[in-house]
Order: sequence, then C-alpha cells, then structure tokens
Amino acid sequence: MPNPKRKHSVSRGRKRRTHDRLIPPNIPSFQRAQGAAGDLSKRFICPQCKHIKMSHTICHNCGYYNGRQVIAVERV
Repeated sequence: MPNPKRKHSVSRGRKRRTHDRLIPPNIPSFQRAQGAAGDLSKRFICPQCKHIKMSHTICHNCGYYNGRQVIAVERV
C-alpha cells in the first residue's frame, strides 16, 4: 500500500478538510417567500397550493412541479 513520501503540514490538512462540513439545504426564508425579495419570491411559492417550497423541486404539499402533477400526495 502506498505511503506518503513527506509529512503533510497541519495547514495543508486543514485546507483539505474545509470542504468536509455539512451544508444546510437551500430553504428560502418565510419573509422572502412572502414577497420581500420582489420577483425572486415567485419561484419559492408553489403556484398550485401557495405553500413554500425549495426552488427546482417538487412541492411536497401538492405534488406539482412546473405546472404538472408529478407525484400523488396522500392527504391525511
């Protein structure tokens, strides 16, 4: 099994590990969805059910994406 020829410095190892963190999902804030951001707010609200959704994803409340029903959502 190959071994490193030289010791990596502490700063080099830390630079490599900077990208190993967990990143929270891109969920829009409620204020942006209510229209505080102007035209950007339209893409965060589902046009069918008017609930907040993540951009470029299926609405988990009604199952619509881009004007078409993609999944059937069971209502409880």
